[in-house]
Amino acid sequence: MQAVPIAHPAEQSAAASVPSLSGYPAAVLCWLLSAGVYIAAKWVAPEMPPWGLCFWRLALACAILLPIVHRHHGAMIALLKSRPLEIAAVGAIGLTLCQGMIYRGLADTDATTAGIIMALSPVMTMVLARFVLGEPLGLWQALGAVVALAGMLVIVAHGDLTALLQLQFNLGELWIVGSAFCWALYTVLVRRSKFGIELLPLVVLLLGAGALVALPFHLWELVNDERSALNAHGWLALAYLAGPGGALMYYLYNRSVATLGASRASMLLYLQTMFVAILAYLLLGESLHDYDLIGAAFIVAGIVLATMLKPHAARVA
Repeated sequence: MQAVPIAHPAEQSAAASVPSLSGYPAAVLCWLLSAGVYIAAKWVAPEMPPWGLCFWRLALACAILLPIVHRHHGAMIALLKSRPLEIAAVGAIGLTLCQGMIYRGLADTDATTAGIIMALSPVMTMVLARFVLGEPLGLWQALGAVVALAGMLVIVAHGDLTALLQLQFNLGELWIVGSAFCWALYTVLVRRSKFGIELLPLVVLLLGAGALVALPFHLWELVNDERSALNAHGWLALAYLAGPGGALMYYLYNRSVATLGASRASMLLYLQTMFVAILAYLLLGESLHDYDLIGAAFIVAGIVLATMLKPHAARVA
C-alpha cells in the first residue's frame, strides 16, 4: 500500500544534505492517506471483490498521474520497450499481488491487525536484501527480524500457543502476511533492477503494469463473484482509493523523498500503523485485541533492533 521506497540518484544526493522541513507534512499526510486505504477497503469488503478494487485503484491512479509526468513520457516509453517483462513482473509483485492480498485479507481480519502486520515489511526487506542483493545483515538486524517474526506469529495465531503448534491460523491474516512479503520482495527487486528513471514516472509505469496483471483476476470475478456490481459504497471507496489514497498519496511520497531523502521518508511509514489503528477505531468501531498489543510490542522491538541499532553496530565494526 505504500509508495516505492526508492529515489532517483539525483534526488538522493540532493536530499543527502540537511532535509527541508517542508517534506515532513507531505510524508505525514502521505501515510495518513495510505492508512485510509485500509479503512476504505475494509468498509467495502462485503460488497466489492478484492481484485476489482485492486484493478480499478491501479488503473485510475495511473490515469490520474500520467499527465503529471508528461515530461518523462519519452524515457518511460524507452524503458517500457527495453525492459517490458521486468516492469510487468515488478508491478505484478508489488502492486497487483501486494494490494490484492491486502483486500482479500481484509474480508476476514480487522484493518488494525492488517496495519500492524504490514509494519513487518521493512524487516522482511532487510532479510531478503541479504539473500538477493548480498547486503550485509548484522547480528542486531538478524535478531530484530526474529523478534518481529515472533510478533507476527502471535498476531496470526491470536495469541493461542495451541493454535500455533497445530498451525491453525486465521486465513485473512495469512493473506496480509503474504502481502507484506510481496512488498518486501518488490522493494528489493526495484533496488536490484535500477530502472534509471525518476521515482514518480516509474511509479506510473508500475501502476499501469499492475493494472494489466490485475485485469484477468477482475474479469474472473465479474463472471464468478456476485459482488462484482458496483454500488454506492463501491464507488465511494474507489473514488478514495484512486484519488486521495492513490494518485495523491504517490505524489506526496515522491515529494517527501525529494526533500527528506528515501531513508527518512520510508522510516515514517510506521506512522501508517498508528493512523490505521486510530481511523479503524473512529470509523469502523474496531478495538485493539490483547494479541494485537503483544504482537505489536514484539514487532516494534524487532524494528528497533533492526534499524535503530544499525548505525551503532557499524561504528563498532
